[in-house]
Amino acid sequence: MNDLIAYQQEAASVWEELNSNDMPLITVGNATCGRSAGSIDVVEAIQAETAEIGIDCNVIEVGCIGLCYLEPIVSIQKQGQPMVVFGNVTLKQVKKLVADYLVNDQIPPKLVIGTIGEEKIGDVPKLFELPVLKPQVRRALKRCGFIDPTSLEHYLANSGYSGLTRAFDVGPERIVEEVKLAGLRGRGGAGFPAWRKWTFCREAESDQKYLICNADEGDPGAFMNRSLIEGDPHALIEGMIITGYALGASVGYIYCRAEYPLALERLRLAIQQAEENGLLGVNILGSSFDFKIKIKEGAGAFVCGEETALIQSIEGERGMPTPRPPFPAVSGLWGKPTIINNVESLACVGLIMQNGAEWFAEYGTEKSKGTKTIALVGKVVNSGLVEVPMGISLRELIFDIGGGVPDGKKFKAVQTGGPSGGCVPEELLDIPVDYDSLNEVGTIMGSGGVVVMDESTCMVDFARYFLDFAEKESCGKCVPCRLGTKQMLTILEDIVEGRGKPEDIDLLEELGEAVMAGSLCGLGQTAPNPVLTTLRYFRDEYEAHIYEGKCPAKQCKEFITYHILDSCIGCGLCLRNCSSNAIIGEPKKLHWIEQELCHKCGVCYEVCPPKFFSVEIRTGELKEEPA
Repeated sequence: MNDLIAYQQEAASVWEELNSNDMPLITVGNATCGRSAGSIDVVEAIQAETAEIGIDCNVIEVGCIGLCYLEPIVSIQKQGQPMVVFGNVTLKQVKKLVADYLVNDQIPPKLVIGTIGEEKIGDVPKLFELPVLKPQVRRALKRCGFIDPTSLEHYLANSGYSGLTRAFDVGPERIVEEVKLAGLRGRGGAGFPAWRKWTFCREAESDQKYLICNADEGDPGAFMNRSLIEGDPHALIEGMIITGYALGASVGYIYCRAEYPLALERLRLAIQQAEENGLLGVNILGSSFDFKIKIKEGAGAFVCGEETALIQSIEGERGMPTPRPPFPAVSGLWGKPTIINNVESLACVGLIMQNGAEWFAEYGTEKSKGTKTIALVGKVVNSGLVEVPMGISLRELIFDIGGGVPDGKKFKAVQTGGPSGGCVPEELLDIPVDYDSLNEVGTIMGSGGVVVMDESTCMVDFARYFLDFAEKESCGKCVPCRLGTKQMLTILEDIVEGRGKPEDIDLLEELGEAVMAGSLCGLGQTAPNPVLTTLRYFRDEYEAHIYEGKCPAKQCKEFITYHILDSCIGCGLCLRNCSSNAIIGEPKKLHWIEQELCHKCGVCYEVCPPKFFSVEIRTGELKEEPA
């Protein structure tokens, strides 16, 4: 234990030197979101440019700060000045950024986002006072975007593994009590109290117990766990060691999909670093506790988010759920007591032991304590990763933090909880984001995915899309899920393709309730949520498709036609881009569309210059075009 304290002190000294020496410190967001925007090239360009003009500086790669819509993000700290954060830094802009700020001390106004520190520079706002960040409370994500995730020293210098030392001081029973007092509920979806599940495992008699971290994250549009691992992998490792110690488990597994190569790379390095420094393995930190962590790569099956299916996969079997009871806490991996928590839940354990239960519970609601990381995506201005107190309203999340809906369009709905979540209409946006409030309106918290929809979204087609996902991801073991989701999908396809019948609406509701009641696991039990909530809150759209032959959102191809208006000046853009040769007309004269040839691809609508608005989408009618 003394060795760790000395190592922490040494790491703190190195960290202080990094942030206060004469050389500029440059950090580049280099998680998956940054890399997809070109951050690797930006790093190389910064290193080449500073070397060419003879500026000595420290360039480090960090994780995602959460402002994914502004990637690549580059931060520069010069001696005696606050750190300045720049966004959307492309490869072509690196030369200008280095010349303007590093050489000439001038801040490029089009690139700057804000400053980090007690002082501002001129009119540049403080980063954490921006509307997108000010309402957030960064706890699980507090190191993401600020430390090098490949450096154990950076983690140690920022309170890393202090929770583990305290855990060894207080013992397993006090750890469980602390987690109970903190009110930690599982962040993976169901929101079951962590301490209660742990207690079942602790009380089970066995010569071997296991801890599994579910890092599979199969929800489309969700990336909370991936970002946390990529930006701060030791937070997960520390949380797993503490939890394993509390349970009496000696082996931990991290189940992570192979589609997360960067997360896996950083996990393997973090495990190696922990082992080399006595934080994993035999007699950890001189104690009598042994714990090792293994990584199991999954193949990306959504059903393996269910505990028993995940266990089957680790055991080498096909990932299919098994009946419960017995529950995994009593009989799980290879028949031994097993606890499964997700990445965020385990990272929270480390935070609780570092800072105490009262600190953790000072945010949140009576039944949902702490903060929650959320992937905010879809039709929203500020898309990315956020961390907010439990209990914040959906309206605050979408409009205050997310910046609302882009392009002047109207908000229509928001889906929480991923493919298994329900859709919430505008009139319910003031409900709190917590487990119980969301359940009351027919949706779920899930792992934290939030998808925003605007007026251009067809709610029937939206329900069809997610039910199609659930139907394909169903393992097929139980009849209600295997056949029920298929039948519901067929009905939805009929409705969006113009074959809907009046009785389809009642049949969808009956089937949805039957699938939820009869399915073996959480996939089938929640798969109808998108359908049932859209029927509940957007029934008029279903009725419009069936009774009026219209798609109010003008998205379903069977109900729409494209028309060229009299404002057309004959520029020829639509004609040249039409792959079906359906557009006819002479240069500088009014064009028209042959409806029999039109594939309804929408390219003509997309390429028409906005100042003319000469292409119109109509629904429920077919107007004759000029001969």
